[in-house]
Amino acid sequence: MTKISPSILSADFSRLSSEMDKIKAAGADWAHLDVMDGMFVPNITFGPPVIKDLRKCSDLVFDAHLMIQDPVRYIDRFADAGCDIITVHCESEGDVQAAVRKIRDHGIKVGVSLNPETPLEKIMPIMDDADLALVMTVHPGFGGQSFIHDCVPKIRRLSEWSEREGRDMEISVDGGVNDETARICVDAGATVLVAGSFLFKSDDMAGHIRDWKAMRRSE
Repeated sequence: MTKISPSILSADFSRLSSEMDKIKAAGADWAHLDVMDGMFVPNITFGPPVIKDLRKCSDLVFDAHLMIQDPVRYIDRFADAGCDIITVHCESEGDVQAAVRKIRDHGIKVGVSLNPETPLEKIMPIMDDADLALVMTVHPGFGGQSFIHDCVPKIRRLSEWSEREGRDMEISVDGGVNDETARICVDAGATVLVAGSFLFKSDDMAGHIRDWKAMRRSE
């Protein structure tokens, strides 16, 4: 079954507790927490204090997507805030391998992400230590962008690598996910769909989530 992870970036920040209840009631498996520092991407969102408060009102899996420079500096704080998965970008400045090790030391699942223009080879040296690969299908930093179809081969190649290596790895896709692109991603091997504006603007979030969760990869 495909896992669905609504991106809180598109939620109403004035009522985040209610928004967490909403996505859970709609059938979401995870909550995707987009953390931006204004340096790695030209936007700023929220950090560990907000996640810590959200943890009090939700038992969903928290996947913190750290779009920040030198993430090793903050791993302890995100772990203490209650994240279940911490995803770092291979393009980040600083020691990404050290960040991965620190996440692992906390007993938290490790995610590694790459941007649309980044070749897959950039993250492969880290994949042996990862539980999740996050393929960005938009340029990170803002919601509501269109899906970049040129990223689909990366999803397929990661899926093939995971199968070949006997890895039980989650392959997540973030950016421009809707009914059409969700099907494309699942067929390429995605196991987790991250969606923000499409779900939060929909009149039938639960219906879309139900349909996406039922998707199976076409042979």
